[in-house]
Amino acid sequence: MKNTRSPFYVFVATILLVLFSHPLLAQKKHKKNEEPLSIIFMIGDGMGLAQVSSAFYFNDSVPNFSQFKTLGLSKTSCTSHKITDSAAGATAFSIGQKTFKRAIGLTKDTLRAETILETLSNRGYKTGLVCLTAITHATPASFYAHENDRDVNDNIALHLLNEKVDFFSGGGLKFFNKRKDGRDLIKELENKNYKIHTQQEPFDPSKKNGYLLADEGIPSKVEGRKAYLQEATQLSLDYLDAQKKPFFLMVEGSYIDWGGHDKNADLMIQEVLDFDKTIGVVLQYIKKHPNTLLVITADHETGGVSLDKFYEKNPVTGKEEEVPSKVAVNFSSNQHTTILVPVFAKGKSEELFSGIYENNEIYHKMMQALNINTNKLKKN
Repeated sequence: MKNTRSPFYVFVATILLVLFSHPLLAQKKHKKNEEPLSIIFMIGDGMGLAQVSSAFYFNDSVPNFSQFKTLGLSKTSCTSHKITDSAAGATAFSIGQKTFKRAIGLTKDTLRAETILETLSNRGYKTGLVCLTAITHATPASFYAHENDRDVNDNIALHLLNEKVDFFSGGGLKFFNKRKDGRDLIKELENKNYKIHTQQEPFDPSKKNGYLLADEGIPSKVEGRKAYLQEATQLSLDYLDAQKKPFFLMVEGSYIDWGGHDKNADLMIQEVLDFDKTIGVVLQYIKKHPNTLLVITADHETGGVSLDKFYEKNPVTGKEEEVPSKVAVNFSSNQHTTILVPVFAKGKSEELFSGIYENNEIYHKMMQALNINTNKLKKN
């Protein structure tokens, strides 16, 4: 039979065959045209599996934790201690290396290491930090500062002058306007195009924005805090969205840890539930902005928490009897523990976060999701 196919037909068929038989080639071409991924990283300070479980037993509705299908477990030890603190724990997340207790943004050899926030800021990303503590506290500080000791708050505040953080919200006002050195960091930040707020109010989209809403920490839930964490998180997302650029946002539920230290079940439960509500705010954002990755974890567990049988005295017999419909919260310690902590992920590249791994691997997994080769990053 005579071949009626034209040379053009053969050429097109060949190209289609190559594309369909090499899906990675087509995928790479597609990825080049994609908008860069945004990351929302949430840290429940001191939040172990028992703390997460409390959201299922002390909640009037189904917790937002239940919306996650991709789960992992993180090992939290630091280089100097089997049981880490928040500084070393958060630094492992921010620089991708385990370090010594109390270190902020430093390697185990006390060398400065560029944090994920700084790396992405240098690449044109917008950045944000939201917390309940002072913005100079260990967890948020580990994403923008570099110090030997977590408690040098006046020194840590100076690192915000590097202009890498576009939006921040928390406490710590006194480390900016009542400093030992007499400097007025609020004025210095305003000279660097920041709008500094000392009350919750609308942001200025044309500037970087900082909210310093308390001298030290924002009140806890048992002290009467309302919906600050949800509102500040929504405000940060609105601001970052208005910038029309990819972003990195870290949100910390700071006081879950305090409930463990105080062996205060009510404080712990209320803070977990508040953190879960804040997760709901972020999940709503991701539904509208699918080019976003949400990662949730903890720097460590606090309190050695267990959820056990609940007993109370029977008024008739005077004996302690189990109440089948209630659960008791018990603490084996008032300190941090080395219990593995959960990792939840949702959105693009969420599958990277399943399994059991060291806490510093979370940094590398986020960088992998962003298609950034960490081996080629500049070492400070």
